[in-house]
Amino acid sequence: MAPSKIEQGHGRVVLHNDGYANVFSDMSATYPLKLLSPQLPSPNVSVVYMLSYGGGLVGGDRVVLDVEVHDGARLAILSQGSTKVFKARPGQRLSARWQLHPVTTQRLAVRVAPRSALFLLPDPVTCFRAAKYHQIQTFHLSKDSSAVLLDWITSGRKSLGEEWVFSKYLSLNEVWIEGKRVAKDSLLLEERDSLPGPLTPRTLAESLAPYSCYATLIMYGMLLEDTICHLTAAYTAITVFKQHAPPPLLWSLSPICEGRGCVVRVAAKETEHVRSWIGNALKDLEGVLGVDVYRRAFA
Repeated sequence: MAPSKIEQGHGRVVLHNDGYANVFSDMSATYPLKLLSPQLPSPNVSVVYMLSYGGGLVGGDRVVLDVEVHDGARLAILSQGSTKVFKARPGQRLSARWQLHPVTTQRLAVRVAPRSALFLLPDPVTCFRAAKYHQIQTFHLSKDSSAVLLDWITSGRKSLGEEWVFSKYLSLNEVWIEGKRVAKDSLLLEERDSLPGPLTPRTLAESLAPYSCYATLIMYGMLLEDTICHLTAAYTAITVFKQHAPPPLLWSLSPICEGRGCVVRVAAKETEHVRSWIGNALKDLEGVLGVDVYRRAFA
């Protein structure tokens, strides 16, 4: 039977474990989405790189990816470099429809079966000047599955003087366990043209200063017990004193599911500070994913 046709920008990943090693029963994608899976020494851990042609997404691009993990398999979804979002690709003439609605959209739907695990550990999103980006990610888990969802954004191309100068960024993350929603995190960053009355609205750069990177980390499951325990202890021990200037990095932790999961938020003046902090916070994943996969995510 011939395979069904995939819509433009759609992809699908289905991972099983046959009792000996992980096996992809489906891994397919169409432009502008591209999926790659390298060979790994561990038979029960797989990696899929989620890429885009041309080094980024442009206004009007639509990407939809469905992921399923079964039979105790462990899957890490990574990227190679930040997800760049352009208003338009250089030299490209947008159609009339794209000129009216030049929003770049990326949707991810994940289902993780019992004893299975999914680790979404991409590089951050970087929106260029005037870009509009919507990202919607949904996780459907079993009470016996495990998952890590990392969602983070940078201020833009600081080397070119672009800091928080995109037009709109919308990110929505939802986690469901056994059909019950246990976490919903929404972030909307958008320039305001005006405010009621004589007030002048602050720019995004003014509102988000002095930090240039914001991250949300959602974790759940047995494989994350040690990590959640260590972070909870570290957060409980924090003593807050009045400071004369914002610190280089801030973080917070909110437990979910009676402590079986948590939502961590991080903000820092430099993206690499956030990367380093998350890499240290998830150090226990070396024993879950293997040193090679861990280093691929946080090198």
